[in-house]
Amino acid sequence: MEVGRLETISADRVLTTQTAGAGGMEAAYAALLTEEKEQTIAGYKNLGIANVSDHLNIRVSANETSKLVGKMTKNAACEVLEVDGPWAHIKSGKVEGYASTEFLITGEEAKKRAMQVMRLVATVTTTTLFVREQPSTDSPIITMVPIEEKLEILEGKQGDPWVKIEIDEDQGYVSAEFISISEELDKAMTLTELRYGEGVSDVRVSMVNYAMQFIGNPYVWGGTSLTKGCDCSGYVQAIYRKYGYSLPRTSREQAKVGKKISLANAKPGDLVFYGKGKTINHVGIYIGNGQIVNASNKRTGIKVSNATYRTPYAVRRILPD
Repeated sequence: MEVGRLETISADRVLTTQTAGAGGMEAAYAALLTEEKEQTIAGYKNLGIANVSDHLNIRVSANETSKLVGKMTKNAACEVLEVDGPWAHIKSGKVEGYASTEFLITGEEAKKRAMQVMRLVATVTTTTLFVREQPSTDSPIITMVPIEEKLEILEGKQGDPWVKIEIDEDQGYVSAEFISISEELDKAMTLTELRYGEGVSDVRVSMVNYAMQFIGNPYVWGGTSLTKGCDCSGYVQAIYRKYGYSLPRTSREQAKVGKKISLANAKPGDLVFYGKGKTINHVGIYIGNGQIVNASNKRTGIKVSNATYRTPYAVRRILPD
């Protein structure tokens, strides 16, 4: 059998050149792949962490005046693709663009930060997941969550029969049988542009674009400030106030305003309501493309979500057609 020369090279160092037979080469290659996989942090090879107090803007080009394509909240992670002076070309979740290196930490500092802020996430693996008040199939259902949605785990780990999760302002329990658990870092939030469709008025377009400006701003229970902090209904109230509409303070009362429509007929600017059991306790603004913008909770603040990330309770139309 011929003896081959095998050089194994990692991103950080050149390992010792070794003499190996065919079997040895296969084993060494497998070991190298394992080592390279272990060197990634939550799937990132060249990790960057947003070192900000609120959010870091991601732009379409390396220019402060260029269009925003997304935002990274405090401690959100990205793959650093290239660095050119004061700008880094990055990719985070579905967002790719440029961010200021002044507010990005990388290298060992980023790895240490990642270990501190990484969180347990449950990804739904069944068509419809029931979120219950208590860890029992006899417990009432709070809401339902569709497949592939992600929920933050508050209590529980791999192997437990039930885990406690957070969804908006609510907490509940889900069966571990219907989720996968992983450690993840936060990703950038997209600034999905409104796709103008037939019958979408200028007021609706303007309202959604205005509402999207505040993505990444903080959630504060009982708050009504778009910049300093608001809760879900405070956010909706403030956005609508800008356009001359005076809405009630709570989501439950807001759900009584306007006319009832189906989600299938929703237009940008319509309101989508969610409930805990049969009680409405959350609201978001429909922005088109099956998405809403909403003040979710303290961890995420104002963000874009799928309109069906949990089962909608009602959809109301306040703006004129």
